[in-house]
Amino acid sequence: MTRLQVRKTYKLWIGGAFVRSESGRYDETGGFNYPRGSRKDIRDAVAAARKAAGPWAARTAYNRGQILYRAAEALESRADTIGVPRHEVDQAVDVLLHYAGWTDKLQPVLGGINPVAAPFLSFSLPEPTGVVGIVAPDAPPLLGLVAELSPALAGGNVCVAVLSENHPLPGLDLAEALGVSDVPAGVVNLVSGRRHELATALAAHRDLNAIVDTAGDPDLATELDKLAAETIKRTRHGPAATTYEAATDDALERLEAVTELKTAWHPVGA
Repeated sequence: MTRLQVRKTYKLWIGGAFVRSESGRYDETGGFNYPRGSRKDIRDAVAAARKAAGPWAARTAYNRGQILYRAAEALESRADTIGVPRHEVDQAVDVLLHYAGWTDKLQPVLGGINPVAAPFLSFSLPEPTGVVGIVAPDAPPLLGLVAELSPALAGGNVCVAVLSENHPLPGLDLAEALGVSDVPAGVVNLVSGRRHELATALAAHRDLNAIVDTAGDPDLATELDKLAAETIKRTRHGPAATTYEAATDDALERLEAVTELKTAWHPVGA
């Protein structure tokens, strides 16, 4: 008897669970159906991220580094099942490892004691921005996504990512790797669908703190800036990272884009 192959069913990754789009809509690529996310899915993803933000930021830098390292292990173990060239998976793994090493270095690099001409001690500490939205590029679909997720997570942020519109499957495959890693539920949320519909809903959400856009669409970038300005979100636009070097050579700039500096003053000598 000829056995029928069990076809893979792709789902969104929201709140640590694989879910169907609430709209029930699907698109097709490469012979596979994948969910066409909606504005409601974006709202659900932001709500899940907000719930996870406090506990994730409260973890030690060392522990966050361990978790990112484990995510890299999980991704590498599934390298042959992700629909991108092996060298792209390898570079994505290396990017995760690179930023795993940054988690316990942010404080000494960005923070410090500030010289002031007064009887005060002034010091600055880096803190996560909060919920970061990511608009991933079409190419490379995996490396371009991981290059933006990694610094945000290393800085203690949680993420909601709009995946590549033309090549969403590698991003949804990444969700399966994250599902068997130690990344807590809600820390990473991945939504596939029509970029303009999802990205504008994400930028307009009042519980989002920052947005990173690497889609390379000038018209969309202008619209995202307008929506982000309504709630004073931090925004960063940049080209897609196509190599490991492109994702890591400006590591500090990427980390600073999703980091806040809290400065405290303390009287001395009184």
